[in-house]
Amino acid sequence: MQRALVWPYGNRVAVVVSVLLETWSEGKAPSYFPRTTPLPVGSRDTAGINWSRFGGNEGIWRLARNLKDLEIPATLFCNGRSAELWPEAVAEFAKAGNDVAGHGWLQDQTMFSMNADRERETIKKTLDALQKASGKRPTGWVTPIYGWSESTVEYLAEAKLQWCSDALDASVPYQHQAKAGKIVVIPWSEFVDNRVIRASPRVWFDVYKDMFDYLYACEPGGMINIGVHAHFGGRPAMAAVFRQIL
Repeated sequence: MQRALVWPYGNRVAVVVSVLLETWSEGKAPSYFPRTTPLPVGSRDTAGINWSRFGGNEGIWRLARNLKDLEIPATLFCNGRSAELWPEAVAEFAKAGNDVAGHGWLQDQTMFSMNADRERETIKKTLDALQKASGKRPTGWVTPIYGWSESTVEYLAEAKLQWCSDALDASVPYQHQAKAGKIVVIPWSEFVDNRVIRASPRVWFDVYKDMFDYLYACEPGGMINIGVHAHFGGRPAMAAVFRQIL
């Protein structure tokens, strides 16, 4: 069992906020959507494509305003293509003192489906686009849709990234010794905002309040990673609950 962490200044629980700005391949849409009636197989989901663009058009700005109001820093995990489509949003998010980290090139691309050269190329291409938009080379990464390969963390270390959020095997961060050097691996608190689609946003609040109360009382050294998607959690109904969680 991993030794419990000790946070600075006697703090019992660490809370990090992870905002995701995502873009799908041309003609593709997210696999989830508020629609309750399925489309015929093979249909182009024009409405779903339109829905996914909310994040860059409006959602990211609303989340950024709430974070600024509450003086809470966050990390923006951004697809490389998102940085090309909405460079002003990425630049403003970074200018406000937030971190910007890599999130693959497109949200529906899996790293495990690529050969080694293409995986390395995708990492570099993404980091280059984010550096151009934000003005700073990213130091962190999370792989889209948990789609990493057995070698992804090695390639991230080769790219001189210091950390990634690709841990599903722990609830607190740990160090991984890659061939190219050490990299810190940070976990998710898996109940992210889009889990409550077609349900009450209050469920999202209840999960994080209960998690915090439990960790604070029973497991000092715990960590919570609040994940919020700009195209979903950036909508007014969800942003209201996001602000209450913070």
